[in-house]
Amino acid sequence: MSTDSQQNDHHSPVLEFKSSTFSVPVLVLVSNDAITIEQQLQGKIHLAPEFFKNSPLVFDLQELNKHDLDIDVTELINIIRKLGLLPIGIRGGAAQQNQQALELGIPVHSGHSTAVSSGTQKQQTPEPEAATPEPQVVAETATLITHPVRSGQRIYASGDLIILAQVSAGAEIMAEGNIHVYGSLRGRALAGVQGNTEARIFCSDLQAELISIAGNYKISEDLNGAVLNQPVQIYLQNHTLVIKDI
Repeated sequence: MSTDSQQNDHHSPVLEFKSSTFSVPVLVLVSNDAITIEQQLQGKIHLAPEFFKNSPLVFDLQELNKHDLDIDVTELINIIRKLGLLPIGIRGGAAQQNQQALELGIPVHSGHSTAVSSGTQKQQTPEPEAATPEPQVVAETATLITHPVRSGQRIYASGDLIILAQVSAGAEIMAEGNIHVYGSLRGRALAGVQGNTEARIFCSDLQAELISIAGNYKISEDLNGAVLNQPVQIYLQNHTLVIKDI
């Protein structure tokens, strides 16, 4: 190779930074009791293990600090990691808490909107194009999403979830009630995530990576080819997922 070619190679860019949108759960703490935090967090993970498996997580200490409740950030991070979650940010921390997090390689996150909490959910209106790192959380009887759910997005509804467009591969949708998808369902769909065994999933075109009701799930490899690419309803019967044509 000539010297000129080598010089050109050195000056050619081999990387670039691009802005992008990533959706991660936010753990909002309202108690500093480490034992209770671990127990309740473990319970939520148990209800939807595939959703939370190796999931990145931002933890929010704003409510604790608002009520002068101190917490050992190192212990909290250890609990989160022990349960198989990956803490990637701290939010709402005091200066000392932020410093503790930084010393453990956890960056300080400056966002202010609220997402999933350890005990209760707080309302957040879905914004189709908003560049927010949290899942979209709503506290209504039914949540209507009219735009496609893109890969990497996570949507959580505390009631029923109705999606009038497709759910792309790599996307995750969760609801405490029923899920209705009137386009292709290619991502993950988890209904009845708080243990509602009566919840159902309805979709116009089943191509899902994972379907789950009240913690009972099947992955794509477990789905019968006869039900793929078909409009179906999915429900629990004797702790077994049943998939029927509509």
